[in-house]
Amino acid sequence: RASAMKHFLESFCLLGAFLHVCTQHTVPASEFQLEGDYLIGGLFHIHDDTGSVYHERPEALDCTTKPLTFSNYRRFQMIRFSVEQVNNSTNLLPNVSLGYDIFDHCSDTQNFPGVLKLISANGSIQPWSDKQSVLSKVIAVVGPFTSTQSLTVAPLLMVNLVPMVNYATSTSVFSNKAKYPSFLRTLPSNLNMIDVIVRILQKFNWRWVAFLNSDDDYGNDGLNLFTQRIKDTEICLPYSKGLSDSTNYTQTFKQMEAKQINVIIVFALENNVEPLIESAMLLNVTNKVWIAGDAWALNKKLPKMKGIKNIGTVLGVAEPVVTIPGFSDFLHSSKAQLHCKYAEQDTFCNQKCNCSCMNPEDIFAADPSYSFAIYSAIYAIAHALHNTLRCGADKCDSNITVYPYIVLAELRKSNFTLVNNSIQFDDNGNLKQGSYSVVFWNNSGDAQEIGFYQFNSEVHFFVDDSKIEWHTNGEVPTSLCSPECPAGYIKKRNGIYECCFDCEICANGTYVNITESPYTCLKCKDIEWSEEGSTSCNLRAVEYISATDIVATLVFVAACAFVGMTLAMSVLFSVNYNTPVVRSAGGPMCFLILGCLSLSNLSVFFHFGKPTVPLCTLRYLPFLLFYTICLACFVVRSFQIVCIFKIAAKIPKLHSWWVKYNGQWLVIVVAFVIQAIFLVIGYSCKPPSPYNETSWYPDKIILSCDISLQASTASVILLLSICTLCFIFSYMGKNLPKNYNEAKAITFCLLLLILTWIIFATECMLYRGKYIQLLSALAVLSSLYSFLFWYFLPKCFIILFQPHKNTQQYFQGLIQNYTKTISQ
Repeated sequence: RASAMKHFLESFCLLGAFLHVCTQHTVPASEFQLEGDYLIGGLFHIHDDTGSVYHERPEALDCTTKPLTFSNYRRFQMIRFSVEQVNNSTNLLPNVSLGYDIFDHCSDTQNFPGVLKLISANGSIQPWSDKQSVLSKVIAVVGPFTSTQSLTVAPLLMVNLVPMVNYATSTSVFSNKAKYPSFLRTLPSNLNMIDVIVRILQKFNWRWVAFLNSDDDYGNDGLNLFTQRIKDTEICLPYSKGLSDSTNYTQTFKQMEAKQINVIIVFALENNVEPLIESAMLLNVTNKVWIAGDAWALNKKLPKMKGIKNIGTVLGVAEPVVTIPGFSDFLHSSKAQLHCKYAEQDTFCNQKCNCSCMNPEDIFAADPSYSFAIYSAIYAIAHALHNTLRCGADKCDSNITVYPYIVLAELRKSNFTLVNNSIQFDDNGNLKQGSYSVVFWNNSGDAQEIGFYQFNSEVHFFVDDSKIEWHTNGEVPTSLCSPECPAGYIKKRNGIYECCFDCEICANGTYVNITESPYTCLKCKDIEWSEEGSTSCNLRAVEYISATDIVATLVFVAACAFVGMTLAMSVLFSVNYNTPVVRSAGGPMCFLILGCLSLSNLSVFFHFGKPTVPLCTLRYLPFLLFYTICLACFVVRSFQIVCIFKIAAKIPKLHSWWVKYNGQWLVIVVAFVIQAIFLVIGYSCKPPSPYNETSWYPDKIILSCDISLQASTASVILLLSICTLCFIFSYMGKNLPKNYNEAKAITFCLLLLILTWIIFATECMLYRGKYIQLLSALAVLSSLYSFLFWYFLPKCFIILFQPHKNTQQYFQGLIQNYTKTISQ
């Protein structure tokens, strides 16, 4: 018995030694778990449960029965690698080990057991206690993958401010710290990605686009952000569609084709995109530009599918691919250690994969999206824990009790560099700085980087379009509802979209500024002009006749000559004052007429030069005032002629009264006073002022004077009335003796006067150029010269060359012969 007992003890010891050796083996119990002083929870989308199956009774979800993709499994391996690298670091967390507890979070709504385990301590949750007596070792959670999953899980983690560091959820709602105070993410938000997409559209002038999004929180958020972002742009969204398992792709593509949309933005997850692209190839959808969101821009399967180039050109927005040192070696060593032995191990639900026999090369070659975001998340947590434990060069303070909210506080203060990338969070838990790559699916089936988008304090965006192999033989494809209007045309909206319009040319005097208002023809300023269809205005040429102009000089010479002639005639008349010709011409009244004609001549000198208020005032004032006196004198002379030869013979009393009270001077004074009053009142109420004539010539400004018709009406009417009376009286004397032709001379002068101003008025209606002032000056001179030449000059001729007709006997003979004639 003793011998048997001895052999039993020896065998027992040998078995114990064997078990001890087995437990010391480096192969972990499961890929999903790793023991450590502190644990990081992981919610990873390894398998994909997209189906919505109705259950009549509760059923546990087994993720291993769902489809698996290499890209999801690659991300799962990235968190394992990152934790191992931190544990091997000599700078981070010395003598402190990190572990992980990872769950396959394959469903949006049915993975709560794993989440509850992460927030429990020894299998229990104490949501109402101020401080748990037994703390969970989980200090932070990384994941989950989709926005809907994050929205489902987040409230459970927010209660105790457990840091939720996400690597893939870009929905903008998580920037709301009032609802999600402990949520942070190591990738840019949808706001940044939508900004990249819009910049791509603007660069290539694509304004007529479709937006296809996954019918979930991620896709709907992208659609809302895109709609808001394009409000102040020229981009229109005539078609949008939420993609799901029940989407009718045939109908979707027909609707887009009916709207002639050539650019399609696909903001969806891979499980929605792959059926979409496959349907496009099957339905022969060609010659489109596809813009991929970051969820599928680096997809490895689609670019290598046969016929993918037929659908058109694929551009994408993706996270920059960062080479993480050591990851490939980790995959090979990890898979070599497992030897497919632990595929069936399972310590908790959804913590097995049945995928340990996968080829490391296939895993490494899978879609690398979100890899650096996972890597950054682990290092951010490690740095936060390092600071929480007040770690030094070789040890950490093990006496510090670590609560998740303390780690959260340190996470918010993160500021470190990882693989040449700065990791910092803003107040909303988003990265302070980050970047996107703009990629193009080339003919080799690779996502070739052709540009970048970087944001920090400012945004930098660049795309090298020379690297893009367009499906339109090198030409950039177009996607417009209406072609761009030619220069000088405005857009008239045609329908509900701003992108659909007709083009209308801008008329003369207007222009279009497409940067300010492409829908309105803007009126040029008064000093500017434009031709039809202009995009800017030109300064008008300012025109007026200067006082030094040749025509002005000629007019001045004529005016001076007129003054000289009136002075000469005045001298001649004064020398022959007592002769019958001078006395019959009016005697002393001749000097008044000649003096007023000279004063009226002053108006001519104010017709030239740049108009000013004084110049405009004196342009017609001397003429209106003193020419009134001249016409009043001729009215009196005409009336006297009629009285002498007709009224004196028939109504002698009237003639005697006229002579006794100097009726001729009374009429002249009254006319002068009334005209002076009219002019003072009119020019005081609205004095003449400089005026820019802009309506007649589109490219010129004619400087002239604005003389109010209302202010001058009374003066002009008085002048016309006197002229009419003068014409009537002079016409009544048309039957006077042939050689005594003063009445005929006055009538002829008045006819010339009337004809002159009729011609001038006609010219004013037909022409408003700068020479209108010259014509006005000539009209004034013509009015003055008509009386000088046809009334006074013949009398001067008699005095100088026919003195025999300038005798008393000659005039008395004419009068006696005419008196005998009318008495018979």
